Amino acid sequence: MALITKKPRGTEDVLPRDSYRWQFLEQLFRDEARAFGYRELRTPVFEHTNLFERGVGDTTDIVQKEMYTFLTKGGDSITLRPEGTAGACRAFLEHGLHNDPLPIKAYYLTSCYRYEKPQAGRLREFHQFGMECYGTQNPAADAELITAAANIFDRLGLKNISLEINSIGCPKCRADYHKALIAYYTRYRDSLCEDCQSRLERNPMRLLDCKVPHDHEIALNAPMMPDYLCDECKEHFDGVKAYLDANGVTYTVNPTIVRGLDYYTKTVFEFLSGDIGAQSAVCAGGRYDGLIEELGGNPMPALGFAAGIERLLLTMDAQGITIPAPSPCDIYIASMGEEAHKKASDLCNLLRRTGLYAEFDVVGRGLKAQMKYANKIGARFSMVLGDDEIANGIAKLKNMDSGEQRDLPLDGEAFIKEFTAAKLEADFNTNP
Repeated sequence: MALITKKPRGTEDVLPRDSYRWQFLEQLFRDEARAFGYRELRTPVFEHTNLFERGVGDTTDIVQKEMYTFLTKGGDSITLRPEGTAGACRAFLEHGLHNDPLPIKAYYLTSCYRYEKPQAGRLREFHQFGMECYGTQNPAADAELITAAANIFDRLGLKNISLEINSIGCPKCRADYHKALIAYYTRYRDSLCEDCQSRLERNPMRLLDCKVPHDHEIALNAPMMPDYLCDECKEHFDGVKAYLDANGVTYTVNPTIVRGLDYYTKTVFEFLSGDIGAQSAVCAGGRYDGLIEELGGNPMPALGFAAGIERLLLTMDAQGITIPAPSPCDIYIASMGEEAHKKASDLCNLLRRTGLYAEFDVVGRGLKAQMKYANKIGARFSMVLGDDEIANGIAKLKNMDSGEQRDLPLDGEAFIKEFTAAKLEADFNTNP
């Protein structure tokens, strides 16, 4: 029988056998965020379209080509979030978080949606971990945020990860830079790709980010932003580098980094992997000091980053880094007969209330098949209940690795106590 449908192109299922890998990363993200004083923020999966048009920028590829936008039955234009920052800023403003003690530090674990050609490391539904900080212009905050990302990669044991940083200045010094870019690129106008011809008038800094080989060659000799930084932006960038040096974070200044979103100012950065092909950026971010004001708030400096979970998993796989598998079943209680089956259910429930992983037969297997299943799921202990065990109130507990057996009382409190002791003993013998 043919399936009536399959997953949409550019999406992936996370199966039960693999979900522990995601959970491991998510917990590590949460732990790192907590260490830096960040608390979780959750925003809707869709927002009003004008949020992204104003926040991300109507000249970006994301807004022009990649957003999933639709009209509701009420006629509102709604867009599935293509990134996490705009929604976080909207929530910051809507709920008056600027009235709380600053800085406000928030992190998110979220899904994002972009209509792009799927390839390794690029999906139409993808997932990000992000950290956002509001209310400080101090370069120490930039370095702290970058350090948090670097710490995550260190904790994962990732190698061959390079950090590239740049400053793209403020609106004041970017005005002169834009003039220089336009003057330079005008000489090549007719040979530029169609997108870059449009960017030349509307968003000249995006010319530096073009992936078309011919246009990329032209960009190599283009004016660079660091040469046009005003004194304030130069001092800020020097401060970021000084704090990164103090934190022991290795970096390279790459003057061609501009990022693909219009809201960035001053610091921008990317963590790149050399092991996952063309989609090499596993984490990127920077400052967006004008975004809160652009969305209707009072001027408020802010900065943040997002790391792609799928790309991190690809990098770990490419480097042979394994994620610890979840703990196996603590005990499988097999049973023969209706009363024994009920007792197995009761004992498993008691064990589960203490946080242990216990299973019994819920399929209707025979005893031999039950024990075969216990082996398949890697149960550390097993126990068989039948009429005699129920009558005597005692059953044999078997260590599935050593084969050692011991009597275990079936009375609830005594059963928990004796099984816990047996498990602790086995844990000690395995890891003395």
